Parts: sequence; C-alpha cells; structure tokens
Amino acid sequence: MPRYLIERHFPDGLGLAPDQPGRQTAATVIANNAQHGVTWVHSYVTADKKQTFCIYDAPTPEAIRKAADRNGLPVERITEVRVLDPYFHL
Repeated sequence: MPRYLIERHFPDGLGLAPDQPGRQTAATVIANNAQHGVTWVHSYVTADKKQTFCIYDAPTPEAIRKAADRNGLPVERITEVRVLDPYFHL
C-alpha cells in the first residue's frame, strides 16, 4: 500500500492532549480512517503545535481526503513518500 506524508496547519494549535478526551479523539480518527482503508502511522508536530506532518498508509490520496473530511481535519498537502534509509549503503 502506498505511504503518504500529509501536511496540516492548525492556526490555533493542535488540541490533542494526552488525556482521556485526547485518547477518544484519536480512537475516533482511527475508526473513521479505517472506513476509507486509511491507516495513521504516526505524526510529527511542531513546537508551537500549529503544523503537523503525518505519515499515513492509504490506497489513494482521495481516500486520505475523505477520511480527513470525516474527521474535520485540514489537509494542506499530500505527498507520496518512500523510506530512504541512510544505512542502506553501509
């Protein structure tokens, strides 16, 4: 399955806290994604929490957009990516 980098911007900052409501929000996102064949692998968040770079596995960019819409999440850019391991040539 293709892997994608999704860039998101949150003008007021990402409000996903490591507490029970945050866990429930993440569980809802995961469940909604699954309905479109999308898997959230992990994300990187800037220090000000206004931008995220998320790694997703998905059949198509359109599936990611549909899942994001269902979750009420912004999508600025979707880029198909592959792993480049710096130790590959060693």
